[in-house]
Amino acid sequence: MSIRKKDKLDLELMSYTDIAYEILKEDKKQYNTPNLFKEVCNLLGLEESEFESKIGDFFTALTTDKRFILIDSINWDLKENHVVKVVIDDGEEEEVADDEEDTQEELESDEEDNDNETLEDDYSDEAIDDLDVDDEMEDLTIIDDDEIEE
Repeated sequence: MSIRKKDKLDLELMSYTDIAYEILKEDKKQYNTPNLFKEVCNLLGLEESEFESKIGDFFTALTTDKRFILIDSINWDLKENHVVKVVIDDGEEEEVADDEEDTQEELESDEEDNDNETLEDDYSDEAIDDLDVDDEMEDLTIIDDDEIEE
């Protein structure tokens, strides 16, 4: 049965979003929020003051109801009338792969550089003298606690 032919008592038992769903399904066209809510108000016989006070709640109800979809931030339509197309962008994955290859090449290059370098150790006499701790220990004397008090 058409939503416009339903009894007013039957319509009052329905929610605004259910009435809006039936309107969109029956008319098979898109509506913006004010026009869709005016259609709902006309069917229910609501006054202009009720329209103004309830349109915000109606908009919120439409946005949270999964049956509706907002097209181009203007018009509402039924989600069932639209096909959701999932697109996987392979371009990002290729870029990531390229970055990983570059990083691997850099690591291999660094390893080759390290293999070709020879480490030069400082075996000069000064360096050895700096490492000779035993000689420095010979100059130290041990003092007892009794000697400190005197």
